[in-house]
Amino acid sequence: MNIAEEFLVKADEKAFDVPHRNTINYNIGKYNVAVARGLSKFENLEVSKRRAHVIKWRVMENLDKLLPEFESNFQKRGGKVIWANDAAEAQKEILQIIQRVGGKSVIKSKSMTTEEIHLNEFLEKHDIESLESDLGEYIVQLLGQAPYHIVTPAMHLSKEDIAKLFHEKFGTPIDATPEQLTQKARELLREKYLTADIGITGGNFLIADTGSIALTENEGNARLTTTFPKIHIAIVGIEKLVPSLTDLDLFWPLLSSHGTGQNLTVYNTILSGPRQANETDGPEEMYVILLDNGRTNLLAQKDQRQALYCIRCGACLNACPVYKNIGGHTYNTTYSGPIGSIITPHFKGMKEFKHLSYASSLCGKCSEVCPLKIDIHKMLLLNRRDAASSNENTAAENIGWNIWKKGMKKRSLMDFFSGKMKNFFLKTFFKKGWGKYREMPEVAPKSFAKRWEEHQKKQEKE
Repeated sequence: MNIAEEFLVKADEKAFDVPHRNTINYNIGKYNVAVARGLSKFENLEVSKRRAHVIKWRVMENLDKLLPEFESNFQKRGGKVIWANDAAEAQKEILQIIQRVGGKSVIKSKSMTTEEIHLNEFLEKHDIESLESDLGEYIVQLLGQAPYHIVTPAMHLSKEDIAKLFHEKFGTPIDATPEQLTQKARELLREKYLTADIGITGGNFLIADTGSIALTENEGNARLTTTFPKIHIAIVGIEKLVPSLTDLDLFWPLLSSHGTGQNLTVYNTILSGPRQANETDGPEEMYVILLDNGRTNLLAQKDQRQALYCIRCGACLNACPVYKNIGGHTYNTTYSGPIGSIITPHFKGMKEFKHLSYASSLCGKCSEVCPLKIDIHKMLLLNRRDAASSNENTAAENIGWNIWKKGMKKRSLMDFFSGKMKNFFLKTFFKKGWGKYREMPEVAPKSFAKRWEEHQKKQEKE
């Protein structure tokens, strides 16, 4: 079974999993209420979104200048920058840093880029303990799962599911409240901050003019991860740049309001290198790994590079009717939902992941809610175009579309087959794909054109 076939099987299962859908709809419903309240605080939301779009456009047009600017300014403060072309290079560099200091344990804050390079699995293979400190990430790590959602990794679980998990793992009461479960997680994790050799984070933004990384969070785990361990490694995609520190007054509120409905998240941190001589805390060494991993492939696509504007707020996932039915794990990618569907084929290969661009109703809701005004549904169409033009379709697809094209372009061919024959074809070839959960349509014995022709002849005779 290839990736596309596996997607269809999983989608079929999840779309009709009623408890799963109830949990997701409940959680997204709470999100919708919070976000509507958060967005109402903007004096002119549309202007803010346009401004953010233009800033990110300038970043992508000048990425070759802004990245060296960030690197230079970060190094002036004693930090070290490592460029990684792909996941394997990033893994290798991280392992070398850890092995150089004899590290055996890593504490991580929430980061989609570390998920992208499968860091936890890689470190485990080299006998290095890697522990997630974000509560949602910690829960899915205990379950041996990938994050379900860009912002809320455990969105697919109810409080009863989590209480059962903690009861099995740590002996907490089976009816423990969310507050009790959070307290238990805090007790388990606090010691790890003090004993971990390495702290690893992502980065919400790279600030070019100050050489800083900006972290956005609600639990404080990123601050602890970057404060106690002697070495801090930040893994950030090269597209996360903003030109100036002052741009955060726009991007921070856009990210928090669209991500969780807050005016600002609880903790917003700017880090500009390792601990300085006059500072009391922070790491002795700080590294920023600038990750490409397919991003320049997308950057080279002039029509589609705006997908790199994404600030990972998750708004398009919560708005997407397909995501709300099939869930995050079905996509089998780090980035799920509409944004994942447009960037993954460029990051990981159009041939294997072109099917994601077809997993959309093209309703346009994703484009409507995007805080960066990314034309997501148009990008989905462009991916479909690229898949077809590069002949990534299977032989069966090409034959099927060619037959359909010829039939649609010539009326006589459409009318050549009777309604009875058309119904036979529908029941024989399309029943499995289209008719599993619904009745197949019944084609009329004669086409409208044929009936109209007969009607006109009859009129003439009369």
